[in-house]
Amino acid sequence: MDKKIAIVTGGNSGLGYATAKKFCDNGIKTYVIGRTKERTVNACAEIGDNAVPLIFDLTNLDKIPGMIQDIFDKEGQIDILVNNAGINMKKEFIEVTDAEFENILHTNLFSVFSISREVVKKMKETGGGSIVNISSMAAQYGMPKVVAYSASKTAIEGMTRAMAVDLAQYNIRTNCIAPGFIKTKMTAKALDSDPPRKEKVFSRTPMGKMGLPEDIADAVFFMCSKEAKFVTGTVLPVDGGNSIGF
Repeated sequence: MDKKIAIVTGGNSGLGYATAKKFCDNGIKTYVIGRTKERTVNACAEIGDNAVPLIFDLTNLDKIPGMIQDIFDKEGQIDILVNNAGINMKKEFIEVTDAEFENILHTNLFSVFSISREVVKKMKETGGGSIVNISSMAAQYGMPKVVAYSASKTAIEGMTRAMAVDLAQYNIRTNCIAPGFIKTKMTAKALDSDPPRKEKVFSRTPMGKMGLPEDIADAVFFMCSKEAKFVTGTVLPVDGGNSIGF
């Protein structure tokens, strides 16, 4: 079997890093997209030879087609796309400006659509592939002070289902992982600065602990594997039961 080619956005830290490492450790050549050159290059050096750093700002929507074309010209295929890159903002609802709301949607939603569209064109040429979007608990239930983020991730889940229906005819599967509260620097910072929120997270998580980035990477890897060949349009919470806890 030919070597697979993957793209992981936001792959230089956290969940994206763990996902890229999982792919590379399993022989999948992975383009790790990040905005910061030093961080992305260093991350790929740590991951190993199968990791290829790609410095790119996904908010530059008009440049996405050229970036995907460059990868396709070099590799002749794109088998996997993981849409992990995203940003958040914690702010009272009435204080969020139109520009701030749009900025979150631009990164978390518009760029996901644009890169998916361009990758799908290539997957269609080569007979199929797998796309995994990353959602959030903020799309599973209401959370305070993250209205733009919640809106973007809820849209991602709806788009995942629409993509699954549209793209199945091309042998392209589209699924979504909804991470619970995972031990990353970003999550630790958010929860440590808000003790009541942290207590609430643990109180409604039946397993009583936070997950690891590797837990998300394992779920993404499964969705892209032959073992998931009959799975599409699914939103899978990987959350220790947080989304169904009381």
